Amino acid sequence: MERASIYEPVREELLEVEAGIQVVAKADFPWLGELLSHILKNSGKRLRPTLTLLAGKFHRYDASLLVPMATGVELFHTATLVHDDTIDNSVVRRGHPTLNSLWNGGTAVLVGDYLFAQAAALVIKTGNQRVTQLFAQILGTVCRGELRQVSSAYDWHPMRQHYFDRIGDKTASVFAAATEAGAILSQAPEIEIQALKNYGYQLGMAFQIVDDILDFMGESKEMGKPVANDLLQGTLTLPAILLLERYPEGNPILQLFAKQGQEANLQQAIQMIRSSTIIRDSYQVAEEFCAQARQSLDGLADGPHRRSLLELVDYVIQRMK
Repeated sequence: MERASIYEPVREELLEVEAGIQVVAKADFPWLGELLSHILKNSGKRLRPTLTLLAGKFHRYDASLLVPMATGVELFHTATLVHDDTIDNSVVRRGHPTLNSLWNGGTAVLVGDYLFAQAAALVIKTGNQRVTQLFAQILGTVCRGELRQVSSAYDWHPMRQHYFDRIGDKTASVFAAATEAGAILSQAPEIEIQALKNYGYQLGMAFQIVDDILDFMGESKEMGKPVANDLLQGTLTLPAILLLERYPEGNPILQLFAKQGQEANLQQAIQMIRSSTIIRDSYQVAEEFCAQARQSLDGLADGPHRRSLLELVDYVIQRMK
């Protein structure tokens, strides 16, 4: 994991989260266990469970509630990735074959549903009605975001607000739920619950924008997926939107979405984005969300957990992949 100090205040609990994830991977049905192991062994940075645990540090920290919640948050996130890959027909994630590419889309959807169910069981284990309702709400929000994306595929008209609404639903809402749940379970006052929820949302917006920038910046091998994969799938992200705003006529994205000379137009769009100020300008938008995330923490007590949350903001804006 990058920036080890970020995780230090909750390192022991993250080990428990990891153990809980591995328990889920060892399903008593061998074939299901094989599928789950394929998904869960390629662990990410565990940012979302870290957010839940850190947000729970400001008041009554109860690991017996926060660890199941954090584990549920990570399983929920993993389930959304499985469904996302299936909808997009993605063949690679984090440099490894996706579940839908190795088996089939129907199987992948069922495994994603199974992970949602396992996540729900962990959330219910907290015995907190508010976080249970939050879990149900966030599932609907993520699905709405996915439907926004599907409905606007290869449509070059939607611009910034549509993009912000979509990533707000698909990505930022999960970050916000992670921090909100941690604050709720720690019995934080409502004003701090809302502050931590807003922190998570703003951080999630910045995280996705940087992810979308990196989609145009890296090489396929180091990224673990094709360069400009979203654009190839007909999805507009911020760098592509800025390119369309600057060049409304004769833009290669228009030809790409019209299914004309796809490879040539894709490469031209990538080159135009890389050789302009679009990457810098996109980072500036991400930094604006980061600034709002930092500001959300202003009224919270100082301590290692708050410093970790601030350091996470720096990590998100500076990460390279």
